[in-house]
Amino acid sequence: MARVKRAVNAHKKRRVILERAAGYRGQRSRLYRKAKEQVTHSLVYSYRDRRARKGDFRRLWIQRINAASRSNGLTYNRLIQGLALAGIGVDRRILADLAVNEPATFAALVESAKSALPANTSAPKVSA
Repeated sequence: MARVKRAVNAHKKRRVILERAAGYRGQRSRLYRKAKEQVTHSLVYSYRDRRARKGDFRRLWIQRINAASRSNGLTYNRLIQGLALAGIGVDRRILADLAVNEPATFAALVESAKSALPANTSAPKVSA
């Protein structure tokens, strides 16, 4: 059986790791062992944070909707409840965009939510 030399594969593997580590600081971009460790961690961080980003954006949207709805005299949870009762199926991303870029349209949605809410519930007073 023929002898298998692995130098080509080994050099390619090391080159790929060092290319991925380009831009890292110090030994992490120059030494194979340090670069391999950092590249592995970087891939873990990017995988984790791609999933965390979705929650981060949802929290940001909710904060924006809450601030805009309170300025229109309604709390966030009452707004969401009113929109559901009114049959308005607008997601939080669109609501946040409307709150920032089109306040008049958002105010109209808040009024629709207010009219759909039952009148006898004791909602907390919101200072406008």
